Amino acid sequence: MSDIAAFWLDSLPQLLAGLSISLQVTGAALAIGFPLGLLLALGVQSKVKAVKLPSLCLVEIGRGAPALVVLQFAYFGLPQGGLTLSAFAAAVFALAWNTGAYTSEIIRAGLESVPFGEIEAASAMGMLPRDTLRFVIIPQGLRVAAPALLGFAVAVLQATSLCFAIALPELTSNAYMIGTITFRYMEILSLAGILYAAICVPATIAVGVLEQRLGKHAL
Repeated sequence: MSDIAAFWLDSLPQLLAGLSISLQVTGAALAIGFPLGLLLALGVQSKVKAVKLPSLCLVEIGRGAPALVVLQFAYFGLPQGGLTLSAFAAAVFALAWNTGAYTSEIIRAGLESVPFGEIEAASAMGMLPRDTLRFVIIPQGLRVAAPALLGFAVAVLQATSLCFAIALPELTSNAYMIGTITFRYMEILSLAGILYAAICVPATIAVGVLEQRLGKHAL
C-alpha cells in the first residue's frame, strides 16, 4: 500500500498539470459554447429561413457527429484546408461546437417553457418583441435551463479525456503517458479517476441542490 501511495505522490504533479489543462479547455469551451447555444436556439426558432436553416444544420451536425470525430477533424482535417490549429485550439473548437449544439436544445426548451401569458402581458404593456425576448423570455428561459446547462458542463469536463487522441497533454493523456513508462496502468488510471471524481461528484451534487432550490422558488 505504501508503494502505491509513493507512486501516486510522484505522479500527482504531472496529473495535476494535466488536470489544469483539462479545466482550461472546459472553461474555454463553455465560454464559447453556452453563448453559441443561445444563438443557435434563437436561430432555430427564427421564422427567417436564411437564419433557421444554417442554425439547424450546425445543431444537427454538432449533435450527430461524435466529439472524437470532431476533435480529429479539427486537428487533422482542417490543416488540409489551410487552417492549422494547435491541439488546445482544436480541442476548444470541437468541444465548443459540441456544447453549442447540445445546449441549444436545452436552452430552446427553456425558452419555450416561458408561459405565453407573460409574453402577451409584455406585448399589452407596449414592449417591443426584442425587448420581450431580452427582458422576459431569455431570463426566465435560462433560469429553467440552468441546472441542465451546469450538468452538461460536468459532461464537457469528462469529454476532455478524448483529447488524448490529438496529443493534448490533459489529465488522461498524462496518465496514459505515465502508464506506458511504468506499466502501472491500474494505479495511475485509478488516480486519474479519483481526480475527475473529486470535481465531478461535488459538481453533480451542487447541480441537484440548485435544481431543488429553483423548483421550490418556482412554487
